[in-house]
Amino acid sequence: MLKDAEEIRPLHERIIKSDYRQHYHIQSVTGLLNDPNGFVFHDGVWHLFYQWCPWGAVHGLKYWYHTVSTDLVTWQNKGVCIRPDTLYDNKGAYSGSALPTEEHLYLYYTGNHRDENWVRKPYTCIADLREKKVAHKLPPLFGPNDDYTEHQRDPKIIHNKQDGKYYIILGAQTKDKKGCCIIYKSDSPTEGWSFAGQLKVPGFEDFGDMWECPSIETISGYDVLIFCPQHLLIQGRGDSIHHSGYLLGHMDWESLTFTPDNTSFHVLDFGFDSYAAECAANPDDKNKATLIAWMGLPDASYPTDEEDWSGCLTLPRELRVRDRRLIQQPLDGLRELRGRKIDLETTDVLPRVCEVELISRGGDLTMRLFAKSDGTGGLTVTYNDSTKEITVDRSGMSKRFNTGWGEERTRHLPKGLFHMRFFIDRSSIEIFVNDGDAVFSSRVFPTDGEDRIIIEGDASLHLWELKRAVEESFIDD
Repeated sequence: MLKDAEEIRPLHERIIKSDYRQHYHIQSVTGLLNDPNGFVFHDGVWHLFYQWCPWGAVHGLKYWYHTVSTDLVTWQNKGVCIRPDTLYDNKGAYSGSALPTEEHLYLYYTGNHRDENWVRKPYTCIADLREKKVAHKLPPLFGPNDDYTEHQRDPKIIHNKQDGKYYIILGAQTKDKKGCCIIYKSDSPTEGWSFAGQLKVPGFEDFGDMWECPSIETISGYDVLIFCPQHLLIQGRGDSIHHSGYLLGHMDWESLTFTPDNTSFHVLDFGFDSYAAECAANPDDKNKATLIAWMGLPDASYPTDEEDWSGCLTLPRELRVRDRRLIQQPLDGLRELRGRKIDLETTDVLPRVCEVELISRGGDLTMRLFAKSDGTGGLTVTYNDSTKEITVDRSGMSKRFNTGWGEERTRHLPKGLFHMRFFIDRSSIEIFVNDGDAVFSSRVFPTDGEDRIIIEGDASLHLWELKRAVEESFIDD
């Protein structure tokens, strides 16, 4: 248990000197960051929490760390919000969601409890974020369901206005090791919860052995089931076994059935590092939502682990439905981060913190980012006009990691390639293709000399340096 901020202040002072600390992405204040939690708009402020292990780049005892923003671009640290300090969460405050009301901001999370024999019992817990942003814990809503394995976690709270009831969706695993969701319901957000049943998803009764971070969102008039199936292979995802994706369809709360429009599971992000997506409703536009995800994967390791820190979140993206697919677009507010524009006719040096916009005039295209001065290596983006496929390959980087899951990712572009925006930070790249038709989010760790940008093909490029948007302040309470 973290007893005093001074325990980890030296760690913070050391890691902020790392060459790979991000400038405009939320990242771990110390130690390890993983899933985003409780993403919500309340009282004019966006609240976002993340899973946090303070002491190092390990999945140890988890806390909720709190950040806030008024524009989803610039973020401020608020400190620890939920601590694993009760019997019900004695081995960690795991992932969850938030519900804003006029007077309260309720936080729902999984209390990871283990007894003296190390037997896990997951509890669905609740805290009320009150005055001075202090989380006051209420009694747990319910304990584990004995009809499923110990893997029951990541509560998503939903208020269904049609029947007036509150629902909690949990990721779960059946006794025969199949992934699923289970649902609880109540007339109140804080008490009276009862088991409603298992979510039925026709065609997906045997799809991975665990579903994490489930959510049902309504976007552009569609119901969207978002979840993370584990321990299965998906075409186009190399040998990766952990995925983040969605189904479009219709949710019937009376029968607890989500009926997909088709039998295809759609990947949310085609890059190497994206998981545990968390959505927040947009207060001004019911046709869209805002998504943010962990730019990482379970069971993965990263080069900064040896520096005792790891983890960042993706940029928030606007979600809409277009052509019966979710599209993800960068926020308009990111343009406010643009600083000096670089003339690429006079230099091929790629700033470590920048935005690149590419407009294709057609045909094949190859782009190398973080290449060496002789034009070799780096991260390669290739578009083949005959197959209408775009491929991202990071095998040319000097620092290679998680190579066993594959170093190429490919996406088919039915309309061809006409536009890309690259958001490059100190240790990440996010590529938005064709106004949101595809997104590739990946961690990259350039070394000295990996600093060139090279393009082959008929396209125009624009490049801007980007200003810092996330503070490095050390706040524990």
